[in-house]
Amino acid sequence: MTTLTVKIPETLAAELSAEARQKHWSKSAVARDALSRYLHQKNRAPKASCYDLAEPFVGCVKEGPPDLASNKKYLKGFGA
Repeated sequence: MTTLTVKIPETLAAELSAEARQKHWSKSAVARDALSRYLHQKNRAPKASCYDLAEPFVGCVKEGPPDLASNKKYLKGFGA
């Protein structure tokens, strides 16, 4: 196993110690687990499309004309 030395803020060191005590693990084991989870999650996380990000808002407008998206008369004054 390779040794890695890192400098972390005191607050993070305190959180690491608390997590190690709670799990009855060494601080090194907690750090390895967290680093492993982060790297695997990062590499497998799918990229969100614009639709995925906007999906909760699609269809949320309940008021307005039913042809708002297709009728050009509503674009008057907006450069169209």
